[in-house]
Amino acid sequence: MSFSVRNQKGSKRPLPLGPHVLLQVPRSNYLHFQEEKQRLHLKKFLLHRMFLVAKIQTKVERKDVADYYEQVFQSVLKHHLGETVTGLLLIYPTSILHILESSSDTLYQVLLDYTGHDKDETEFFIQQMKIIVISHNIPMRLFMQWHVSVIKVPVMYLDDVTQSQSLKEVITDFLTQTHKLSVYLCKTMKVGTKGPGDNLHQVAPDLLLPEQIIKYLCKSEEFMDPATFINMYNRPIHIILDSEVVWPAPSRF
Repeated sequence: MSFSVRNQKGSKRPLPLGPHVLLQVPRSNYLHFQEEKQRLHLKKFLLHRMFLVAKIQTKVERKDVADYYEQVFQSVLKHHLGETVTGLLLIYPTSILHILESSSDTLYQVLLDYTGHDKDETEFFIQQMKIIVISHNIPMRLFMQWHVSVIKVPVMYLDDVTQSQSLKEVITDFLTQTHKLSVYLCKTMKVGTKGPGDNLHQVAPDLLLPEQIIKYLCKSEEFMDPATFINMYNRPIHIILDSEVVWPAPSRF
């Protein structure tokens, strides 16, 4: 009995690879690419979403409101590092609802520009602005661009809900409706389009807030105006505990 051991040892022919081995090459798809891009993006600047309401003068041109914010965004990005602004500006007959998505420094500069006009100009066309809520560290944007829509007809309910509901109920309706509208626009608008246009009151009338809610929130003292917010933002946090209060006061070098 003989074995061909020598022939097997001396053979340099590579072993054949099965098809399952060839398929084990690491690959990536578009989803992985987007996730990695988003991960690196979030490391650079965290995103935040801010909801603003304000009153506007009846005689002001709606185009002037949109032009003002476009100039502010361009100026901020030119002189400061940060993310571009995406969101939605709804211009009602006498008020506005503004949703902005960007980095914290960009949003801060937008508010700072408004406070400068509000302080120096007694007749600035945007007045009584209030910050309703700021959502921090949002995982993704709802809007791919910054859109403007003019609500040409008053959006009113037959019954003024601000007279029968508490502030908590009003703000709940506000957040619910704005979220539904944002999700609807996110699903229907494509990248590169001009936006919803000026016919939102015809396309999605049930998703629009009545203007009296926006005006009600502008008058509410429970929400901060931009000047108060900026003062708190710039104020250093130094809390002295009772256990730290001693006499004589310790010297700090």
